[in-house]
Amino acid sequence: MRKSVNVLIFLLMLMLVLAGCKSGGNLATDGPEDSNSNGNSNNSGEEVKEEEEEDLMPVYDSSVEGSVTFWTWTADIYVDIVKEFNKVYPNVKVEVVGLDFGDLHDKLQTTLAAGSGSPDVAQVEQGQFGRYVVGDLLEDLLQPPYDAGRYKDLNSEYNWERWKSVDGLKLLGMPWDVTPGVFYYRQDLYEQMGLPSEPEELGEYIKDPDNVLAAARTFAANGIYMFEWRDSPAVQYGDAVGYYDSDYNWLRNDEKMAELLDFVKEGNQLGWAPQMSILGSDEGKQLVNQGKVASFPVGSWGARELANVFPEQAGKWRATSMPLDLKVGLGGSTFVIPSQSENKEAAWAFVEWMNTAEESWKVFVEHSVQPGWNHITAMPWYQEHTNEYLGGQKDYAFYDTIAAQIPVRRLTPFDGQAWPIYIERVAKALDENIDSKTTLQQIEEAAEKEIGPEIEKLKADMGN
Repeated sequence: MRKSVNVLIFLLMLMLVLAGCKSGGNLATDGPEDSNSNGNSNNSGEEVKEEEEEDLMPVYDSSVEGSVTFWTWTADIYVDIVKEFNKVYPNVKVEVVGLDFGDLHDKLQTTLAAGSGSPDVAQVEQGQFGRYVVGDLLEDLLQPPYDAGRYKDLNSEYNWERWKSVDGLKLLGMPWDVTPGVFYYRQDLYEQMGLPSEPEELGEYIKDPDNVLAAARTFAANGIYMFEWRDSPAVQYGDAVGYYDSDYNWLRNDEKMAELLDFVKEGNQLGWAPQMSILGSDEGKQLVNQGKVASFPVGSWGARELANVFPEQAGKWRATSMPLDLKVGLGGSTFVIPSQSENKEAAWAFVEWMNTAEESWKVFVEHSVQPGWNHITAMPWYQEHTNEYLGGQKDYAFYDTIAAQIPVRRLTPFDGQAWPIYIERVAKALDENIDSKTTLQQIEEAAEKEIGPEIEKLKADMGN
């Protein structure tokens, strides 16, 4: 009996060994070296990943021919862009038409509504995008012949989703740049006040609201401002969430907004902001020159403007995360193709190339346009870039870490109307110390009263 059992055990062990050999010998893989001993396991996974990434890369069809009329408010940038584009697409003629920012968006809205007169491609700013998202005014880039959906994984969710229709079903603008909110600060002033002064150290310190107020109190005692605008944290949280969701539900009445409104009331009582533009007003510039502004939150273009306006302060400024760990996009643009365009193939070739080509981005970043495309921001020339004005800080790589954390928001046709309803009542709450939850409820009720009927009409027109 014992002999029979031993034979049976032997046969079972033999079968297991044979099965292991047949499946590649992976039964004995206790250590890390054993797991790679056949040289295939990890490498094959890397090869698959590389193949998937290659599938996402654009393949430009240089045989495309045609003419493209392109409207933008920054025409000078596109001189070099078009030159590089024509190296790849020699048979596509691009006419760049420079218009004033406001005129461009008004004229685009008029021509789209009229059904004629619009360009083949237009640059549209985030705050204006909602004017064009209703109806079939713009091409859905998820549909043939564009099939832009293949590029989704090359963008953050924030950058991809914000250019969609309100219901999230159509991609009406090609994701382009991101403008993450950044806290620019005078390192020397923070150091003089005995506060953390290295970017990572300060970013971690000002996550805590008590630390922010302590810093603001220290600066105020020395006649120095910590912010530019008194309501910044509350307003910037609003910028992060938007006004309405995909079903047109109001978004700016939640617990966090109430907490932030209470928070900015405390900061306002400290006098933490001069309540004026420090880059655009003479009084604000004077304050900076006098060393009375220690820091301010703004989009990632802030370093460019600081260098332009205050070149003598090179090396004194740094960039870190916004207070309270707020992650927010403070602007950005997209490229749209109007449905009435008669040159859609050439228009798409231009839009696709501008957004995905390394050559285009090497031009754009020189104008403080931060890429929203992962395959560009991963490139060594981008990650290793240093900004001497910011004391040699690796600014692009830092901006990229923020951009990846910005939450998704929807841009709607009613955002422009909602802004004054919100900001005027926030100002009143600060001036009169009105209860924050009461203020937010009043804002929501005012939005419902003033905008609600238009929203209901739009829903009815769309069959909702």
